Amino acid sequence: MWLRFLAVSWTARWAVNLRLSEPSAVAHIPIDHFDGLDTFDDLPRDGKCVSDYWF
Repeated sequence: MWLRFLAVSWTARWAVNLRLSEPSAVAHIPIDHFDGLDTFDDLPRDGKCVSDYWF
């Protein structure tokens, strides 16, 4: 029963630890925000990228 539930409701969610890479290689990657508390819906982008938080 549990395996069948997983097969039916499977969605791929993943994250990457960007701190393990060179800053210049990831500085241009946009930041995506989402509502992880209630719905897991994507929130609108604010135009910021990794360099706005790191540098």
